[in-house]
Amino acid sequence: MPHTQSQRWLYTCLLVSILPTLCLGLLDGLYCGKENCYDVLGVTRESSKSEIGKAYRLLARKHHPDLHRGEEAKALAEEQFKLLATAYEILRDEESRTDYDYMLDNPDAYYAHYYRYYRRRVAPKVDVRVVIVVTLTIISVIQYYSGWQRYDAAIKYFATVPKYRNKALDIARDEIQERVHTRKGKNRKSLSKTEQKEELERIIRKVIEEKMDVQGGYAKPTLWDVLWVQLLICPYTLFNFIVWHALWFWRYTVLKQPYGREQQLYLIRRHMGMGQHQFNALEDKQIEEYLQLELWQRDNFVAWKADQDEDMKKKLAENPRYKAYRRYMKNHGPGRITFED
Repeated sequence: MPHTQSQRWLYTCLLVSILPTLCLGLLDGLYCGKENCYDVLGVTRESSKSEIGKAYRLLARKHHPDLHRGEEAKALAEEQFKLLATAYEILRDEESRTDYDYMLDNPDAYYAHYYRYYRRRVAPKVDVRVVIVVTLTIISVIQYYSGWQRYDAAIKYFATVPKYRNKALDIARDEIQERVHTRKGKNRKSLSKTEQKEELERIIRKVIEEKMDVQGGYAKPTLWDVLWVQLLICPYTLFNFIVWHALWFWRYTVLKQPYGREQQLYLIRRHMGMGQHQFNALEDKQIEEYLQLELWQRDNFVAWKADQDEDMKKKLAENPRYKAYRRYMKNHGPGRITFED
């Protein structure tokens, strides 16, 4: 029982000690702690920003640690100087001062004070709009240069494929004869074997770049493809999308107009579920075959697709590797791994 009374007496003393600061809305660890920032600088809540600055400069000169001698006096002055600097940083900023005044006027909003205080301290100092602009710019630059790297890799690959390499050699035969095998004009010095090889590769690459229409993810990049430009022209793109579909509905659904070649190719590509670049990469002969089969009509496409699937099943059934795979799946199942031959 005496022990319980002593605990109650201790709690009462603690409550009495912190009651003044709670009533004033002052919280330890926030702003100036249990000190009132206005009192620290000797100003009132009605003081202007210039008056607060003037009071801070006067007190800062008075309590500067370099003006005091002795360890104890210097330590006290340093602590007071830090408190003055904290109070001035809070009251000179309009938003920070507004949050501090809100804490003084609403002492009961305990958690709101912590949220307002740490939100300001943790929030980035840079404008969000600047961050967005810089991020979009970096992404656009990376996208553009990575596109050039992919395109360069595609050209190098085509230069090694015999089909395209031989075609490029036939197209540039005269230029190769003039620039590699025979030297005319002022520079009559013959090239070395290494120089001839480099010149030949350069000519082949040039011909492939001029004649080869690379599509898809390896297409030649343009500024119109980067993210920044796409965002800027997004309203125009959306407008064209709506107008195009509205005209399509009016012409070919309402008026029942016959499809032209472009519309037929669009329907074929949509039935096949292919992208524009992927469809453009098909051989001209194959596209003409699709047009002859009239695959833009849904019924014709469904019948053609069924025939294609059936042919694929027959080819797989005759493929020895696929037969071995089916036997393995039948005997062992998909969840078993063995080292059997």
